Amino acid sequence: MPLKSKLAAAAARLGAYAANDAPLAAAGKQGCPGAGRQYAVLSDVRGRPGRKRGHAGAAADAMLVSVFCDGACDLAPQPLLGRATLSLAGTANTLFCTWLLGERSGTELFLIPCITLASLLFGPGERIWMLPLAALPLAAYILLHGHFGPPPHLYQDDAYASLFSMNAISVGTLSIFFGIVFSGLYAGPAKRAN
Repeated sequence: MPLKSKLAAAAARLGAYAANDAPLAAAGKQGCPGAGRQYAVLSDVRGRPGRKRGHAGAAADAMLVSVFCDGACDLAPQPLLGRATLSLAGTANTLFCTWLLGERSGTELFLIPCITLASLLFGPGERIWMLPLAALPLAAYILLHGHFGPPPHLYQDDAYASLFSMNAISVGTLSIFFGIVFSGLYAGPAKRAN
């Protein structure tokens, strides 16, 4: 298949996704926990004495994984598959960034919104998808916490404290955001029924 045809097919798939009004997929994509937030704190570490070389590579790796997570729903051909991919990508993203930045950075906290998102993305008839996808981040925490080893790039204690604070606030804000988005999503049908 020529490149022009592949690009046209990809554009058609993206157009079909944009035209899809599956509310759970759209809401889930808005709340995908990404790793890009760490970049701001890591770039602040750049000029500090005692930093390890290669920290920009860690930030670039985190940003790359974040792009995959954010695009998971766009790439999946069906809304159900897109929501499952989004849930898996969020968990994989969190685990990768925990390994990359270290447990002291607090990125493991993003497993909480991963559990929440997997629980909210699926309707009552889709429990067979929801239960394992919501249990996966919890199982990952139980099995991997304390076993990541040292991260490839070490930072000063104050940088880790900043990362942890930023991640804790981000998780809290993301939880509020999920409440706003999904309460409106589920309240919509109730308002129409009255």
